[in-house]
Amino acid sequence: MSGRIRQKWRPPLALVIGGTLAAVLCLPLIGIGYFKLAGNILGWGETAWLIFWMAVISTAILGYLLWRLVLRPVYALTAHANAVREGREDAPLPPHFGTPEISALGRAVADMGATLNNREAGLRAFSNHVTHELKSPLTSIKGAAELLDGELDPDDRKRLTQTILTATGQMQEQLEALRHLAAARDPVGPGPSTLSDLTGEVGRDTGLDITLTGDAAVPMDRQAVLVILGHLARNAKAHGADRMQIDPLPDGFSVHDNGSGIAAGNRDRIFDPFFTTRRGSGGTGMGLAIVQTMLQAAGGTIHLVPCQDGAMFRISFENG
Repeated sequence: MSGRIRQKWRPPLALVIGGTLAAVLCLPLIGIGYFKLAGNILGWGETAWLIFWMAVISTAILGYLLWRLVLRPVYALTAHANAVREGREDAPLPPHFGTPEISALGRAVADMGATLNNREAGLRAFSNHVTHELKSPLTSIKGAAELLDGELDPDDRKRLTQTILTATGQMQEQLEALRHLAAARDPVGPGPSTLSDLTGEVGRDTGLDITLTGDAAVPMDRQAVLVILGHLARNAKAHGADRMQIDPLPDGFSVHDNGSGIAAGNRDRIFDPFFTTRRGSGGTGMGLAIVQTMLQAAGGTIHLVPCQDGAMFRISFENG
């Protein structure tokens, strides 16, 4: 909805207002001065008409400039804010605004709208996924509890008790994953952190052989980058990787592993909360969702890059 606001020179708002006030003040003085200098050429009536038309033309020009530089951007911001509030996408922001101050306001409103939309979409997705993911263990607990209420031999009772404990553990894992995802939405420190200071620790923690082809500064604090690289490394190891390469880029860095890769049918869903192909081996499907959420909180993005072997992710920052 918001789009990117282009940088384009416009007069500052102070200059627009100051110039308007100066023009309003000076036009009558100019008219009076001209009347004095040309008093022997023009009569009172002609001079009055000249001053009148000068005022009308100048007012029209100033009115257009104020509408173009101030009023139209304000109306656009108002329409965009109302559209965001109502959940519509039919009021995009213009690509540029009339003054630098309003341009900054437009960028702030666009960022705020995108943040609110992301949070609303995230809450909606969380509600749907939590309902789906907790339904199965709750059903198991309910069924086991109903059976335990009757006469059972010790072995059956033990199995039902274990079913309840397993289902409870599944629910705890999902709730803990949700807690981590909610924490990932909190703004992180601005950093910067250097990749060379972090890759060794990530390699020791995950057991992967990590290669760094060059150093780069990341506009996030050390702990946040460790969490992101750790999730990517553990996800790669779970898919059979034993090596991971990190390549610095002008606006961020890329991460490439030698694992089994991601199936074509799953590539559009890998960042969805709770989506996992390793449910049976304990996967919660929250790792990449947490990575994406943390990067969004820091003004960054992550994209899956097509590659011939393994999986490759490109991490970029807006001001990289």
